[in-house]
Amino acid sequence: MPKRPQPLAGLADIAPYVPGKAEAGGKKVWKLSANESAMGPSPKVVAAASEAAAGIHIYPDGAARDLKTAIAEIEELDPSRLIIGSGSDEVLQLLIRAYAAPGEAILQSAHGFSYYHVAAAAVRVKTIFVPEQDFLADVDALLAAVTPEVRIVFVANPNNPTGTVLMAEDLRRLRDGLPDEVMLVLDGAYAEYMTDEAYSDGRDLVDEAIERGTDNVVMTRTFSKIYGLGGARVGWGYGPPEVISILERIRPPFNITVPSLKAAEAAIRDQAFMTENRAFTLSERERLKEGIEALGFATIPSHANFVTFDAGSADDAKVILAHLEADGILIRSAASSGLPSHLRVTVGPAEASDAFLESLKAFR
Repeated sequence: MPKRPQPLAGLADIAPYVPGKAEAGGKKVWKLSANESAMGPSPKVVAAASEAAAGIHIYPDGAARDLKTAIAEIEELDPSRLIIGSGSDEVLQLLIRAYAAPGEAILQSAHGFSYYHVAAAAVRVKTIFVPEQDFLADVDALLAAVTPEVRIVFVANPNNPTGTVLMAEDLRRLRDGLPDEVMLVLDGAYAEYMTDEAYSDGRDLVDEAIERGTDNVVMTRTFSKIYGLGGARVGWGYGPPEVISILERIRPPFNITVPSLKAAEAAIRDQAFMTENRAFTLSERERLKEGIEALGFATIPSHANFVTFDAGSADDAKVILAHLEADGILIRSAASSGLPSHLRVTVGPAEASDAFLESLKAFR
């Protein structure tokens, strides 16, 4: 038998991250499986990306200075504390690579974003899953689960796929209870959908960590959700300068394309479109929730751009998924996050919600 190159031990055992389904037998579908923007991107974004495409023979600005300036101006942040990634996923990857060694561990809630575990396993870092309370990350349980091997605690806030959220008071209690050498990463992919003043996306905790000299809090954000740039792959992180400096040293050069950089800059500067998108999404989310509950299904209170509901059992969930797909409606199972009986439906156009609810009636 010929010999062949062998991958590192354990890599073949990783269950890869599975994105939301995008097609069904080649026919037109309502794709409500990937938490994409209900209104798509701003027209200004499309124009900016199209114009930038004429320059794709030129390498992009590896430092993403124009985009960092735009983010800093709109979000009122220090640009020296920003890093731009190919989606916020890349920033999460970089944090694990930089701050957790093989054999060490990350901590996340039991039904937290499934990609944390995938990214950690890829560099042979363990994941400790911590039970939740009513589908919400349990601060006391997270703190109790910290062991000497834990290097990073990940909190998706609001969380995917449950949509639940920890308010600022609980985040601060979590931060204060962690050892100074443990990094707290606050994943704010859905932060723009929050309107409650008791919520914090984590920027204040980042600044406090810098002032205290612990440098152990980072927040991440994305352009893939409310800004409608899922196909452009742009995200960002905000953290202590020393942490950002380390991440920049291991970030791939030219990791964001020229059209994507310009699209993201146009997106964050068009706050009027973002506000309109949020208002529509929150209103449509409530209508979707009420419609699902009217059919007898229990929902999890959501603070994001989706609604997750209990199908009754894992088998029921599979049957419903297949039925909806046959009707050209794609939603997503939450099984990869430890919730096999739950299904998640993204808030899309009003016509998509109508089609989904009408198809779901077959089960009630």
